[in-house]
Formats: sequence, structure tokens, C-alpha cells
Amino acid sequence: MNELVSASLLTDIKSLIDIAKTRVAIKVNQEMTLLYWNIGKRIQEDILKSERAEYGEQIILTLSRHLLSEYGKGFEQRSLFRAIQFYTYYPDSTIVSTLSTKLSWSHFIELLSIKDSLKRDFYSQMAQLDNWSVRTLREKIGKMLFERTAIAQEPKDVIDNSIGLVNEEGRLNPKLLLQNPYILDFLNLPSTYNETELEQAILNEIQKFLLELGAGFCFVERQKRLAVGDRDYYVDLLLYNRYLRRLVVIELKTTHFKPSHKGQMEFYLRWLDKYEKKGDDKPPIGIILCAEKGQQEVEIFDLNESGIHVAEYWTELPSKQILEKKIQQIVEEKIQVDAESGKYWDLDEEDE
Repeated sequence: MNELVSASLLTDIKSLIDIAKTRVAIKVNQEMTLLYWNIGKRIQEDILKSERAEYGEQIILTLSRHLLSEYGKGFEQRSLFRAIQFYTYYPDSTIVSTLSTKLSWSHFIELLSIKDSLKRDFYSQMAQLDNWSVRTLREKIGKMLFERTAIAQEPKDVIDNSIGLVNEEGRLNPKLLLQNPYILDFLNLPSTYNETELEQAILNEIQKFLLELGAGFCFVERQKRLAVGDRDYYVDLLLYNRYLRRLVVIELKTTHFKPSHKGQMEFYLRWLDKYEKKGDDKPPIGIILCAEKGQQEVEIFDLNESGIHVAEYWTELPSKQILEKKIQQIVEEKIQVDAESGKYWDLDEEDE
């Protein structure tokens, strides 16, 4: 290094340049998103003035020819149709402006493939909250994350309200995160394995595991020691969720759900509530991950009332058709059991 230019000076200048480039890229992405929204709005307004059904396609075809000749790629017919769809799906400019600070136009292209508005809003809010890449968003949609969450089985007004709280306050209903099943296809486990091997596989892929769990999960400790008198007990995985402000116990089971799992988890939660809860933390919750889960068994033990969530985990991702069928079966079984019992878990009651 030339003695006239110190290493620290060069490092600082390079850092300033990199930060500026990042800010410029973010601003360009935001302006591109807002541009397509405004294009969609303007075309839609013009199309609505005409009573001729074929007018829309004609105007888009003509517009595309002019814009391509002058501005090049990015204004094909498909892009203009997508801009109209974007405006139709997101008519509120305030929401678009907010989301565009976190989501790129490529994110929105993925979101436009979702016709259901509640599902689309779920993915858009969770993507911006947890800073999903476009690839992550695509994977979440492909793995039917929304359908696997507890919130998906709630009435539409509850879903809408919960998503609205994320947008307005960054506050999460636990049902937006809790899933059944969890898809752990990244673990690369052998055909047979024990709980220790399952735990180690998760730790080897802890980043992917936390991403599968959802927004705000942080790793705290493996085999957390709970001392009671002269005996020690150990929690498989202890996590914390910064949005829920709760400790989260993960217990791993390579068998189907058993009655003994309930007592074990309740003991862990009570110990953590008494000795580990800090400041304004809310009561800890537990997730029992089982190879198999019987919904009626879970309902018999009234686990929803104790802050315990029981879910299956899958170590392989089935084809899209099989995935859809399996998720539908799980949902139908859950709805039937809930309807028969009349009991629902409302973990966020104290937040109201």
C-alpha cells in the first residue's frame, strides 16, 4: 500500500461506495415497481373508458410497439398486462409504496401468480417482514406455506385482521408462524435415524431450519439444562422469537405423538416461565415435532390451551400434486375435529 494512502482510508472509502451503490440499487428497484404500478393504473383507466371488450388488447399491443421501439426490453405486451394486474391486485398506492421499500419488482412478479387476495397479502407481508429473497419467496409459495399455517384455518376476517397488524404495527399473531407440517427436506437424513441424529442434522442446517420456522426465530441453546433439585432435564432446542417476544421450546420426536410428550413439554414451559423469562417476555410456547401426529389425540389432551403446538415434520418434499392432497387432508381433519370440540387456540388473546 502506498504510504500516502492508509489501509483504513481505502477501506472506509470503499465502504462508503458500496453503501451508496446499495442505496442506489434499492431506489432503482423501488422506482421501477412504482413505475409499473402507475403504468398499470393509467392503462386501466383508459381501458375502462371504452365499452368495447377488444379495446384493451388493442391498446396494449399498440402501446407495446411504441414503447419497445423507444425504450426497449421491459415493455412487452406481457409486461404491460402484468402492470395492469399489479394495479388491480394492489390498488392502494400507500401499501405499494411501503412494500416497494422492501420488495423488488421481481418479488411482485412472484406474488402476482397468487389469485387469492388473503394468501397474496400473507406472502407479501411476511416477505417484507423477514426480508425474503425472491428465491425464498418462490420456495415458500411452492411449499404451500400459507396453507400449512394455523392462520389459514381461521375465518377470513381473522386472517385479514392478523395480516393487517403485521402491515400496520409489525405485530404477529402466533398463528401466522405455527405450521403443520414443517418441511425439513434440507436435512438429508438417512432412511432410519434417531432423535440425536435428527437434532444434529438440524444444527448442521440451523439457518435453513430457522427460515422454515418463520419470521423472527433466533437460536438460543442446544440441550438447555433445567436443574430441579438434584436432577437435570434437557430441552432439545431452545429458541426465541423476537416478534412474539417468547422463548420457544422445540422437542424432537421420531415417533408418533404420545401422551407423555404433553407432560414433558408442560414441565419445560413452566420451568422456563419461572426461571428464564425476562422483562416483558410473554409466556414461552412449545413445539413438539413428531414423525406422525393424530389430530384427535392432540385435541383430547387440549394442548391448544397450554401453549403447546404439535406438528408433523416431513423430511422429503412430495410432488406438488401430492403435497396439495396431503395438506388438504390435514386441513379437513383439523376443521372436523375443531368443529366437534368447539375449541380453538387463541394465543394472542392477551395482546388484544
